[in-house]
Amino acid sequence: MAKYFMQEMPDMRKEGETLLYPRMEITGTCETDELVETCIKGSTFNRGEVRGALDLIAGAMARFMAEGRSVRIEGIGLFTPTLSLKKGKEREEIEGNSPRRNAASIKIGGINFRADRTLINETNTLCDLERGSGVKKCKRPKTTAEERLAMAKRYLEENPFLTVSEYSKMTELNRTTAAKELKAWAADAESGIAMKGLGTHKVYVRK
Repeated sequence: MAKYFMQEMPDMRKEGETLLYPRMEITGTCETDELVETCIKGSTFNRGEVRGALDLIAGAMARFMAEGRSVRIEGIGLFTPTLSLKKGKEREEIEGNSPRRNAASIKIGGINFRADRTLINETNTLCDLERGSGVKKCKRPKTTAEERLAMAKRYLEENPFLTVSEYSKMTELNRTTAAKELKAWAADAESGIAMKGLGTHKVYVRK
């Protein structure tokens, strides 16, 4: 039986309010060998055949995604490669004299997965939930908004730009809250912080 707990989360649409959301308690990970053992029970396949099939599928998926294609496995989901800059490479800016990023500066940074509705429905059918005790509190920031703005401005005095990830780590805010706060600073003409770039390439700089 799987357990769930209620997690405090700030309501992003209403400043200062907190809501409760259910979250599953993850107690471990099913590794490949355990998955293979489960698959061969009641089937005509042996351990080597199932493991070999998994290896073949993984290799074929990598080849297709390396060609710039998504891979959809019916009943499982859609896999889509994403790009990122290699370590130490600066982001290319729309304006300014920043270097243009060529293919040698870019790598496959991750693979996004969107589960097939069939997999979600099957998991839901098999899942028998039991509520755990207590409510998990959301982590409260140890600093005020004014203190965090000062931290961001100090950082930008020594660095050309500030990312959401860096701001999240620096302030101990979760990524969603950090992104929202940085966006608010950029919209405030008096903050001393501006936003550059679009989408996942957004960064924050000194005004």
